Amino acid sequence: MIRNTAFAGLVLAGLLGTAAQAETLRLGTEGAYPPFNYMETDGTVAGFDVDIGLELCKRIGADCDVVAQDWDGIIPGLLANKYDFIIASMFITEDRKKQVDFTEPYYKAAMTHVVPKDSDITEFTNEALAGKIVGAQGSTTQADYIAATYPDADIRLYPTQDEANLDMASGRIDLQVGDMLPMLDWTTKSEDGACCELAGEPITDPAFVGEGVGIALRQEDDELRERLNKALQEIRDDGTYKAINDKYFAIDVYTMK
Repeated sequence: MIRNTAFAGLVLAGLLGTAAQAETLRLGTEGAYPPFNYMETDGTVAGFDVDIGLELCKRIGADCDVVAQDWDGIIPGLLANKYDFIIASMFITEDRKKQVDFTEPYYKAAMTHVVPKDSDITEFTNEALAGKIVGAQGSTTQADYIAATYPDADIRLYPTQDEANLDMASGRIDLQVGDMLPMLDWTTKSEDGACCELAGEPITDPAFVGEGVGIALRQEDDELRERLNKALQEIRDDGTYKAINDKYFAIDVYTMK
């Protein structure tokens, strides 16, 4: 009888220990889009997206491994179960919603034109930019925008934003279109970005910037989406979101104010 009781206690302890183990999830991001996501010198991925993602993981009781993935393959990687959700500054658009589901937005977004400081470009119409070299990161809403808006321009697409920035700084393109916050960060805080400045009005057409920036999940993962939505509201309410925001930005990127 004593041995049976001891055995039962060991089984119960084992079950409780298993139940107490945190869920493990994989967080997919790009790692090439500062200040939202970028690689540290030691090979770890950091940035606003990663900080927000890891805080959400804590709130839902999950241990999260961060997986870096090139942008072109980031949605296919999710659909192939390479990771469980994407937090990589992805605009919520109708085209993307055909493949994946999204949480509520975790920040708002706009796009912008970037030109050299000595540029004579003052109009942003197809006629004004006909024959000009216009760049953007490939497979993005910025790429969609320049293809639709400037069909007579010489369009150049790049695998990463850093490569687009490099050609911009080197004078190999006349203009690029990028997300406003990373472009503001690049032009005001980096040595090579000092070449250039934001130009024109912010691009806020919902056809391209969608409903904001959300976390992408597989369409069948409704429960995880709702857990992340609840956690996102919690960190907005208790000031954690603001603390993370203020590490990277002078404005609240959730409201763009």
